[in-house]
Amino acid sequence: MKTVPTADEILDRSLRRAAKKMREKRNKDRANEEFVRAVSSAVHDRLVQILQDIPVIEELPPFYHDIIEILFGIDRFKKSLGAVGWAAKQTKILGSRMAREVRRADETITVRKQAVARIASVIHQIDPNLRFLNDARNILRNLPDIKDEYTVVVAGYPNVGKSSFIRRVSSAEPEIAIYPFTTREVILGHRKVGRESLQFIDTPGLLLRQKEERNVIEQQALNALINVADLVLFILDPSESCGYLLSDQLGLLEEIRRMLPVPVIVAANKKDRKPFTGSLNMSTLTGVGVDEVLEVLLRERAASPKPRLRGSPLETQQ
Repeated sequence: MKTVPTADEILDRSLRRAAKKMREKRNKDRANEEFVRAVSSAVHDRLVQILQDIPVIEELPPFYHDIIEILFGIDRFKKSLGAVGWAAKQTKILGSRMAREVRRADETITVRKQAVARIASVIHQIDPNLRFLNDARNILRNLPDIKDEYTVVVAGYPNVGKSSFIRRVSSAEPEIAIYPFTTREVILGHRKVGRESLQFIDTPGLLLRQKEERNVIEQQALNALINVADLVLFILDPSESCGYLLSDQLGLLEEIRRMLPVPVIVAANKKDRKPFTGSLNMSTLTGVGVDEVLEVLLRERAASPKPRLRGSPLETQQ
């Protein structure tokens, strides 16, 4: 996705192009008519280009479709696109009509100025929509490029060691800190497995609570679990040093098991503080047990069918 210009940026560029064409005309009255047509055409073409550069929401894979809904709201996104389309149409209509008026006018420069003012008025009406689309673009362009590879989604409560595990076993470099909700977005990492690659996704922490109570950060984690997971690694902190009760963590584990049709592997982290009976144990701080957990994931991957097809987030309107 390319940068979405503001209304003033579109107008400035269009006026410069029109001025260049005007200088090429010898007949002054004819030049004013061509100026209006050139401004109208330049604005119209730039608005159409914006629409062509934005992904077609209906054609996006579910992960990216749902991220747009979570972060911005699809209705708001479509409304802004609709406003740009409306302005493109209005600009074209205005340009044709005002160019004809310039041709018939005695004072062509006066009508030319009126035409430019009306076109500018249309573009400034959609300036909030243009700014919104550019803000959305700046966020969407940084989304992970999730490929059609076997994907392990790492889930659990905040601060249980998800990011530390991902950092140890993959190419991802998530931020690690002792306070919760450090991971505020989905982070992607890869690990070569023979000729193939194992894809890891580090998700923001989830809490055991009702769907409507979950914040945007948690909704992104659920989106990754639902739409891209071939296997879930659920990390527990039996020591409860993460700040959350083990009973709540186990409740979230059961919720995820009920919600997803994919295998769920459980690993207890911080074994140096308190090992946990009944699951794999590791310490992402010291590295003890991490390789054993990774080996279980690789065995599960070898026994699993091919990963689901996810498509590409980069399709654009034609």
